[in-house]
Amino acid sequence: MNRNYTPKQIEKYKRQKYISALEKCTKNLFKLFRSEKTTLDSYKNKFKEIKNDLDKLDEIRLDGEYLKKTKEYIELLYKQTILNEEFSQKEFNNLKNSELSNLNRLQKMKNKTKYSKNKHKNNFF
Repeated sequence: MNRNYTPKQIEKYKRQKYISALEKCTKNLFKLFRSEKTTLDSYKNKFKEIKNDLDKLDEIRLDGEYLKKTKEYIELLYKQTILNEEFSQKEFNNLKNSELSNLNRLQKMKNKTKYSKNKHKNNFF
C-alpha cells in the first residue's frame, strides 16, 4: 500500500529524527567521557561516526533552549577535539571531567521543563 504523507507529517518526522540524533550524540559522549577505558583514538573514531550520522540528516530549525545549546555544544566540542590537530591524550584526560559537568548541565536544562512541583500544588490544597 502506497501512502502519501503530508508535508507537515514529513517535517515532523524529520524533526523527531534530528532531535533523537542530537540526544543520541550527547548520551554517547557521556558514556565515552565516563568510561576509564576510553582513549583518544577510540573517542575520535566514535565521535566522528556519531557526528557523521548527525550531519547526514536534514538540519531543522530548533526552537527550544535545550536543543539549541545541545547543538552548539556538539559543534564546539567537535571543533575543539576532532578538528584540532594538536589535541593530545593528556588534554583529553583533562577534558573528560569538565565535559561530564557540561553534559550534566545540558541534562538539567532538559529536565527543568519535565518536573514542576507547582503543577501539583493546587491538588494538594
